[in-house]
Amino acid sequence: MDITLGQFFPEDSVIHKLDPRTKIISLFILMIVIFCAEGAAAYVFLSAVTCAVIFISKIPPITILKSLKPIILIVAFTFIIHLFTHNGEVLAELGTFKITDEGVKFGVLISLRLILLIVLSSLLTFTTSPIQLTDALEKLMSPLKKIGVPAHEFAMMMTIALRFIPTLIEELDKIIKAQKSRGADFDEGNIIQRLKNFVPVLVPLFLSSFRRADELALAMEARCYRGGEGRTHFRQLKFHRADFFTALIVILIVAIVVKI
Repeated sequence: MDITLGQFFPEDSVIHKLDPRTKIISLFILMIVIFCAEGAAAYVFLSAVTCAVIFISKIPPITILKSLKPIILIVAFTFIIHLFTHNGEVLAELGTFKITDEGVKFGVLISLRLILLIVLSSLLTFTTSPIQLTDALEKLMSPLKKIGVPAHEFAMMMTIALRFIPTLIEELDKIIKAQKSRGADFDEGNIIQRLKNFVPVLVPLFLSSFRRADELALAMEARCYRGGEGRTHFRQLKFHRADFFTALIVILIVAIVVKI
């Protein structure tokens, strides 16, 4: 399965060199802006901003497209739902269902919203190493330590989950190919039969996941990992001029979208 979700692509770009906290906060703000944006002009502008970020990050466009593969069905389903559930001028009729101009408009805008959210989220993992993500999340959640929230452990858990997504996808692909070589068929029959056919895939996948989790725990214990208590950092996170410039650009983007 050619899915790039959760992978890190080292490149020499301005986006890669930004402080990971800047990238996380900027992503959070842009996600809110995308959810609050209204009208085609706002989405066209946000799409142009996203394309500019992709260009600056030097991530190949084909890699970005691969990150959209897991949500293709969700986007298609969302578009179809909006296509038939909005009132407006009727463009076509399919039996009792009517396709309206408002349905097409909202279907395109909501689908574009999902695509922008996934692309921007993928760019965060593409341009930020797991270690940087862990340190940034820990720093951002450090104020929560005062109320007993284990910030380091929570950040480590999220980062490990992201890190092992590509590994599990690769493992799933190997198991499916192995089952197909033994005569298994995952494409025929109704939905219930297809789900039953996936049982021989899910069982070894879960066993492999538990085995990898146990190996990871042993490796962390062998390296005397004891959580965030008393832990020091080899590389200290510091904001630079580019981070403040990025913050100004994000504020400008928010202002433009609000004005539009």
